[in-house]
Amino acid sequence: MPPACSVLITLGYDLKRTPPGVEARGLRQAQLGEIIFCTGSLIGQIETTRKVPTRDFSERLDAALGTDGVFSRLIGLVLRSQLPTWFQPYAEMEARATYISTYQAQLVYGLLQTEEYARAVLATGMPDDLDGLVAARMERQRILEREQPPLAWAILDEAVLHRPIGGVEVMRNQLARLLDFASHRWMRIQVLPFVAGEHSSLAGSFNLLRFDDDPDLIYTEDLISGHMTANPETIREAMRRYAHVQAAALSVEASAALIARVMEERYGNRPNLEERAVA
Repeated sequence: MPPACSVLITLGYDLKRTPPGVEARGLRQAQLGEIIFCTGSLIGQIETTRKVPTRDFSERLDAALGTDGVFSRLIGLVLRSQLPTWFQPYAEMEARATYISTYQAQLVYGLLQTEEYARAVLATGMPDDLDGLVAARMERQRILEREQPPLAWAILDEAVLHRPIGGVEVMRNQLARLLDFASHRWMRIQVLPFVAGEHSSLAGSFNLLRFDDDPDLIYTEDLISGHMTANPETIREAMRRYAHVQAAALSVEASAALIARVMEERYGNRPNLEERAVA
């Protein structure tokens, strides 16, 4: 049985039978649905693993059933199990990293995507369970909400700002989210402008992860899967290329100004950057 199925079965079983679950409380699905503001049908689908629950659903369930965070803790495993099998090892390492640096040539980095942007990106793969993939990607972003999240530095090619993923409104909201990080203590964003011309990472996007007690890792993707390596020579080459890309990129402040300009000119809104000044 795939791990994803076994985790979902555990959650469904706990929802239906584990005290003080639905049956133990004498609640019908429709009654519980009224309490946590959803349909009884949805609860039935989650009980039978036909539907992947969201974190919000799990937190409301804990509150309604008095389960002391059981479902809120389990949902992390459930959502991680929805990630592609080849991606799960990277997601686990990403969650443990103390420093993340990334260069993205085509898309906004996954940890910075809005839900609508992520949905448009993930839909291109025509997955069987788009909702589950989107929920899993949003769950990954929780590492940025920790009391002490990883230090993170993202360099985005200017093409990322111009590619209209999901349409005008989705892009407007996505660029606004990028600007929100201009005042974020742990995250910095730079843009590699078109005028930089040829650069050291024309081969594509990559992520570098650093840890307190483990070797550095580099992660890349091809058409159908991802690859991690801790090979010292590969790491040194990746760091050299990243340093060159960073040197060619705009400053954090100039990057925010470019994002705001593209947001106005292409997507119809000019944000106020005065409240997003970078320290």
